[in-house]
Amino acid sequence: MKQFFQLLLLSGFIVTATTVQAQKDGRDFKAIDDYVLKLGKLDTLNMGTITSILVKNYPDKTDKVRAIYDWIAYNITYDIKTARSGGTDKSSSAEVLQYRKATGLGYANLFQDMCSVAGIRCLTANGYVKFGTSQIDEKKPEINHTWAVVQLGQSPDAWYYADPCFGSGYPDEEFRTFTKLFNPDYFFADLTIFNWQHYPDNLAWQLGGGPKSKKDFFGMPVILNAAYEFGLKRMNPNDGAIKAKAGKAFPFSYELKNNVTISKVEVEFGDGKKKKKKEVPFSFNNKLLGFTFIFPEEDAYPVTIYINGKPMIAYNVEIQ
Repeated sequence: MKQFFQLLLLSGFIVTATTVQAQKDGRDFKAIDDYVLKLGKLDTLNMGTITSILVKNYPDKTDKVRAIYDWIAYNITYDIKTARSGGTDKSSSAEVLQYRKATGLGYANLFQDMCSVAGIRCLTANGYVKFGTSQIDEKKPEINHTWAVVQLGQSPDAWYYADPCFGSGYPDEEFRTFTKLFNPDYFFADLTIFNWQHYPDNLAWQLGGGPKSKKDFFGMPVILNAAYEFGLKRMNPNDGAIKAKAGKAFPFSYELKNNVTISKVEVEFGDGKKKKKKEVPFSFNNKLLGFTFIFPEEDAYPVTIYINGKPMIAYNVEIQ
């Protein structure tokens, strides 16, 4: 099965989520990001030497992990051909460094090994992601992705998610090409949103609150990258497969984080060449974004909600 997502969140974990955000909010990682970017590929060096160069200037563990995340996301490319065929070739750290390509498993293995060299405890978690609306309500899913869990202390609230694979870029809708684009949101990611996107095969690796079964996870909408930027906290509808009546206004609402500016909301609907995108009027008060959409006729197709031109969440809609 493909090991990425084509489109690229209910709080029960207030203490944990607050701790994670404290690790990022107010921290400026630009100097680390710039330093790592300037280092380049370091393609004549082995993993130990690369790791030592990355972390030598940073006594703080969070900074060390950030440098490792940056370098992998900047310099390893998603092996879309292998992922498309369902393979996990070249997944060891040595192979990933040799070919500079990996699927999710290879990214996570390299990240774990580099953290180990830096003296930081890190484990990998296998599980599931929904790479498109076709997987909503999937009955017999296969494990299709791997990410990392980093431990910076002994208490449960000192564990953090990192997914350098998702942080390195994104594929096109046909899953034929991959665009390199660094995304910092998957470094010590927001627990709620991450759990709506990732479901571990072993629930021991689910940090904070989230879906409690594969059925619940696959029944949810597809959560896309922009959910991190806007701080998605609650969604309505929260089922991935929804039914609407033709010609009747259907309501959508989303709770977002503070200090978000919304300039445009669009609904994209339809398949293939029939796909259309329509801007809709909306209200945004006290962190609650609300709008309605009238589906014109009986049909069934994917629907994606765009905020400020960026895709945030996707559904399957049946119009009756």
